[in-house]
Amino acid sequence: MSFGDLNRINTNLQSLDAQFSLNQINKRLGETQLRLATGFRINRAEDDAAGFSISAKLSSRIAGLEQALQNTGDAKSVLDIAEASFDSILDILTTMKTKATQAANDTYGTDERQFIQEQITALANELTALVEQTEFQGNALLDGNYNATFQVGERIADTINVTIAQGGNGFDAEDLGLDSLTVDSFANAQTSMTAIDDAITTVASMVNQLGIFQTQLSIREEILTQSINSNNAARSRIRDADFAREQSDAIKLQILQQTAIAALSQANAAPSAVLGFI
Repeated sequence: MSFGDLNRINTNLQSLDAQFSLNQINKRLGETQLRLATGFRINRAEDDAAGFSISAKLSSRIAGLEQALQNTGDAKSVLDIAEASFDSILDILTTMKTKATQAANDTYGTDERQFIQEQITALANELTALVEQTEFQGNALLDGNYNATFQVGERIADTINVTIAQGGNGFDAEDLGLDSLTVDSFANAQTSMTAIDDAITTVASMVNQLGIFQTQLSIREEILTQSINSNNAARSRIRDADFAREQSDAIKLQILQQTAIAALSQANAAPSAVLGFI
């Protein structure tokens, strides 16, 4: 603190010191009010260069994790659509098995077997139509060509590859070997039963594989959610403002501001004392 000579009026050191103190208080008060307004302790790099850099990296990581969580949800939607279609396919195959078993009974004549044949053919056509209609975003899911890699993390290596196929083939009636079933005789009906059983086994195996993929994605969702929460907490500790502390500092600085203004006013009035010499 400088001590001015009140006998000299051209340079009022007390006033200059009071102005400097008031300017510093105003600056600190402005920073405190900005923190209260934004909720951030760090609003510019100059507030805390290291903290600002770390916070920026955490924000980037959180954005990547949040998008990965969205990607995982989309991947589950794809598998849910495929699973729903497989459930319908299994229902169709079960009905076909029932009809073939019915035909494998010599109590039925030629006409009755012909009726059953027409039903089985219609079911096979329905199965093929279902496979053709199962798609996501324009991509067919059950034609044997679906091979997708899902980005389920913010790192390059965080991927899950999903293939929906059976031996390189799809799941329509022809691929399952059900496009030319005949039940016009006892022997042919039993052959058809075997073919349908094989198709059911193939589809059930694929459904099991889908379940494994879905479990992987569900676990990934939990991991991503926990990671997002942890990184948000870390960023908050670095960047977010402590409102109780900032409010307390604001009140203190407002009081100091008022006292600095009073001190400046007194310092500016002090040189008038030289008028007593006149």
